[in-house]
Amino acid sequence: MSAVPETPAAPSRPTVTEREARQVAEAAREQDWRKPSFAKELFLGRFRPDLIHPHPLPADEDVRRGEEFLAKLRDFCETRVDGALIEREARIPDEVINGLKELGALGMKIDIKYGGLGLTQVYYNKALALVGSASPAIGALLSAHQSIGVPQPLKIFGTREQKETFLPRCARTDISAFLLTEPDVGSDPARLATTAVPEGDHYVLDGVKLWTTNGVVADLLVVMARVPRSEGHRGGITAFVVEADSEGVTVENRNAFMGLRGLENGVTRFHRVRVPASHRIGEEGQGLKIALTTLNTGRLSLPAMCVGAGKWCLKIAREWSAEREQWGKPVALHEAVGSKIAFIAATTFALEAVVDLSSQMADEDRNDIRIEAALAKLYGSEMAWLMADELVQIRGGRGFETADSLRARGERAVPAEQMLRDLRINRIFEGSTEIMHLLIAREAVDAHLSVAGDLIDPDKSLGDKARAGASAGAFYARWLPRLVAGPGQLPGSYGEFKHGIDLSPHLRYVERTSRKLARSTFYAMSRWQGRMETKQGFLGRIVDIGAELFAMSAACVRAELLRSRGDHGREAYQLADAFCHQARLRVEELFGRLWSNTDDLDRKVVKNVLGGSYTWLEDGVIDPSDDGPWIADATPGPSTRENARRPIR
Repeated sequence: MSAVPETPAAPSRPTVTEREARQVAEAAREQDWRKPSFAKELFLGRFRPDLIHPHPLPADEDVRRGEEFLAKLRDFCETRVDGALIEREARIPDEVINGLKELGALGMKIDIKYGGLGLTQVYYNKALALVGSASPAIGALLSAHQSIGVPQPLKIFGTREQKETFLPRCARTDISAFLLTEPDVGSDPARLATTAVPEGDHYVLDGVKLWTTNGVVADLLVVMARVPRSEGHRGGITAFVVEADSEGVTVENRNAFMGLRGLENGVTRFHRVRVPASHRIGEEGQGLKIALTTLNTGRLSLPAMCVGAGKWCLKIAREWSAEREQWGKPVALHEAVGSKIAFIAATTFALEAVVDLSSQMADEDRNDIRIEAALAKLYGSEMAWLMADELVQIRGGRGFETADSLRARGERAVPAEQMLRDLRINRIFEGSTEIMHLLIAREAVDAHLSVAGDLIDPDKSLGDKARAGASAGAFYARWLPRLVAGPGQLPGSYGEFKHGIDLSPHLRYVERTSRKLARSTFYAMSRWQGRMETKQGFLGRIVDIGAELFAMSAACVRAELLRSRGDHGREAYQLADAFCHQARLRVEELFGRLWSNTDDLDRKVVKNVLGGSYTWLEDGVIDPSDDGPWIADATPGPSTRENARRPIR
């Protein structure tokens, strides 16, 4: 065996401008729309209920296999999973993970021909909601393994040989992890510093990855690294499957968090790690596209677990509020508490509607669901956090008390405060709320940028701008008149949603408001043009309005589905009606804040904060944090720390 060459000089971290960073992200986008998208049409002012109603349904065989597995998983969770133990010891016992392997839970989404269970997205999500209610840490482990770990990118982009090599392992024995984030790189991958240098029929990886969920116990890793451009190599950010026990791979730390205490999340260093070229996923430079495409459906796993959280919050709120009495009656009958319970019930119904609808559309593959999945992630993570917060408030002091403390003094050990801590990360995982706003907003205005983008691009020539102006004029001449009137103004529209309780007014509201949303977006683009991308507050509100409209649509369609099947139809209509009324109030508030807000004033205050104008306001406190660096050093090189990797066998 030839000697390994000396370590090259550490590469400098890429320095990129804001514009260059945006160009990298834009290049990774899936830019074509080959299939219809309900949410995309919604943002364009075109309410298309035909794309979601009648509600799509899974095939009978998929239902049979899915329900069969859910029954086994429920029994496993009830008899072999001790969520309180995982919380106390901050670790999932090896025997539990091995039991999940035996059950086939590692291969829920993997095709049967590779040894997996071949579950649909719908039943995969139901399984995550179930197991996540028993232990959120287990839900996170299974989700990271299958939604963004090795199985999903190989399913879409892998070669036949890669699938035959790795998928059987992932289905039964091997845990996988996804490694993109670095100590100084989060949602701005243009600055990715981990390198993969071609060397014969291998690549040599060097770099440090942060927050590697499953990284501590993983057997296989999906690693994003930058391949330098050279003769015969186009270069760019590229995806690789890496054996976790490869020489030069070191888990330098097992990270600890405020929630998800059983999470096997670490810091992983790569030093001169040789990876066969045959382990590269896709082509060089396709890494970010692979990551984003993987997340198109992978993002649905997180809101699925949020649905499970909502269901548990509703159960505890119902049982506790009926038992606890104040001033002569159960606290649930006091309006201040009752409104919180109504919010939890209605929102849980709507969130399940959003996730099930998006998942079934993903299974059928008739629609492009990239926006729907992103909206589900955004909406689910925000609403689940609010529901858990309301549960803590309903429980009062007991909501703030730990389950162990409650048990010790003789009361039911309800982990409400743990639920709040565990759910908090969902607003950051797989794209923070702020990043999701920008990602969805970019897709929502795609039609506008496609026809008018050159008009607001400062780098385009006058000739390009003239051609763009002509194209935009033709587009808007057709599009704008359609935003004036529609079915939402006709009293009889959507009458099929009237059965005792009338949901049709809500759908007419969605149709009218969709057109209003599109007009608001057009006005903003006309007003701010090239500065539109800096108006993140405005864009966030636009997206939040769209999320509410999507959730209203999904809730109504789900209610009608349940009614038509004789499955709690009247109750479903009640919940959908309550949710839509609640959502409409939030939508009207968001519209008011589109044009009346403190965004400009806030920017001035921020500049003064950063400039030190208000340091006097910080007087009178003691900072308990130490004086270490804000961002850990991630210079490539050999590890000086003991390997914390802990494979499960």
